[in-house]
Amino acid sequence: MRGVLKHRLFWPVAMLVLLIIVNTVARSQFASITVRDGRLYGALIDILRQSAPLMLVALGMTIVIATRGIDLSVGAVMAVSGAVALTIIDGSANPSEVGVVVLAVVVAILVALLLGVWNGFLVSVLGIQPIIATLVLMLAGRGVALLITEGFITTVNSAPFEYISTGYLLLLPFAFFIWVAAVVAVGLIERRTALGVLTEAVGINPEASRLAGVRSRGIIWSAYAASAILSGVAGLIYASNIRAADANAAGQFIELYAILAVVLGGTSLMGGKFSIAGTVVGVLIIQTLDSTILFLGVPSAQSPVFFAIVVIIVVVIQSPRLHRVVRNTLHGLRSGGGDSPGDAEVAG
Repeated sequence: MRGVLKHRLFWPVAMLVLLIIVNTVARSQFASITVRDGRLYGALIDILRQSAPLMLVALGMTIVIATRGIDLSVGAVMAVSGAVALTIIDGSANPSEVGVVVLAVVVAILVALLLGVWNGFLVSVLGIQPIIATLVLMLAGRGVALLITEGFITTVNSAPFEYISTGYLLLLPFAFFIWVAAVVAVGLIERRTALGVLTEAVGINPEASRLAGVRSRGIIWSAYAASAILSGVAGLIYASNIRAADANAAGQFIELYAILAVVLGGTSLMGGKFSIAGTVVGVLIIQTLDSTILFLGVPSAQSPVFFAIVVIIVVVIQSPRLHRVVRNTLHGLRSGGGDSPGDAEVAG
C-alpha cells in the first residue's frame, strides 16, 4: 500500500477519480453512457473527444520540457495548420473529395513540421533561450495564419474533414483514437527505445550528456519538431470541429493549459524525468474541470478564476512536501507527546 501511495501517478489519478465522483454525485447522468445509432454518448465520452487537441499539444510539450525547454508557439502552430488545411480545401473544386482532404492534412502537417524545425534550429543551433525562441513564433505565427486566410475566417463544408473531429469509429469518437494513437506512439518511442533515456540525460545535464557522447543538439531539435507536428494535428482537429480556420481563436492559451497538464502529471519543469502517462491524466483532469465549470454555470468571465482556484487546490494536494508533513505528523501522533516531526518539517 505504501508503494502505491508513493507512486508518481497516485495523486494525479486520485484527483481525477475524485473529480469524476464529485460530478457524478452532483449530477447522476454524468457517468451514464448511452448507445444511439451505433455510437456512444455521454459526458465522459465528450471529455475523451474534447480533450484531443490539448492531449496532443501536451504530449509534445512533455517531450520539450523533458529537454529542459519550453514551447510557447504551440497555439500559433495550431492556427497556421488549420489555416493551411482549410485554404487548400476551400480553394479546391470539390471540398468533399477525400483526396483533397488528405492532401490538405499532409501539407498542413508538413508546414507545422517546418515551424518546429525552425524552433529547434533557434534553440539547439543558435543557442537562443527556448522561451525567447518560441515566443517569436508565438507572436508571428498568428500573423502568418492571418496572411494565409487573408484576414478572414475561412469556412468550409467538407464531410471528410469534419469527420476528423465529429466522426465515430467502433462506437467511439475518431478524435479519441487519434490521441490514443499519439500517446501509444510517443510512449513506445520514449519508453521502449534509447531515445527516452537520452532525452532525460539531456534534460538533467546537457553538458555532461554532450561530454558522454550524446548528440544533444539532434535530440533537442527533434523534440521541437515533434511538438510542432502534434500541435499541427491538434490544429486540424480544432479546425474540423468548428469547420473554420480562425487564426485568432485557434489554440488560444492552449500552451498554458498544456504546461499545466504536464506539471499536474508529475513532469518537472527543470527537465529530465518525465511521464507520458502523467500527462494523459493531467489533460483529463483539466478537461473534467472544464466540464465541471460548464455544468455549474460559472460565467465565462469568472471561469478562469474558478479554474485557477481548483487547480491550486489540486497542486497543493499533490505537493510532496505536504505529503511529508502529513506523514510525519501522523507518525508523531502515533508516537505520542512532544513536538511532532511534522512541526519540524514546517519550521524547516
